[in-house]
Amino acid sequence: MSDFLELYRCNLCFHVVEICKEGAGELVCCGEKMEKLEENIANPDNAHFANIENISDIEKKITFNHPMTQEHYIEFVEIISKDLKHIKRKHFSFDDELEMTIKCNCKNGFDVRLYCNRDGVWKTEIN
Repeated sequence: MSDFLELYRCNLCFHVVEICKEGAGELVCCGEKMEKLEENIANPDNAHFANIENISDIEKKITFNHPMTQEHYIEFVEIISKDLKHIKRKHFSFDDELEMTIKCNCKNGFDVRLYCNRDGVWKTEIN
């Protein structure tokens, strides 16, 4: 059984899959069961923590103090509203500037989730 928005990775080819619709059965890639990626909670001392700057009432700039090298970088960042109805994702290359700007009128807050090619999935909760 897989749940909405869970992330899975193939440990042979490193494909990452996000669940868009819950379902039964197991996810298989390269002939092997995919690994469910568990979310780690980032704190302000962690390079995976999202720094939020309010540009206006609804516009926010999100940055990270994370290295962006060919060996170690953030592959994508997702902004997920607490009601799970709105998701914005931005993909990065190792030589990209690690920031994104969003417009969010999420009255109950949102989560910032990222996938680091070396350290896995991290989440910052914004209320």
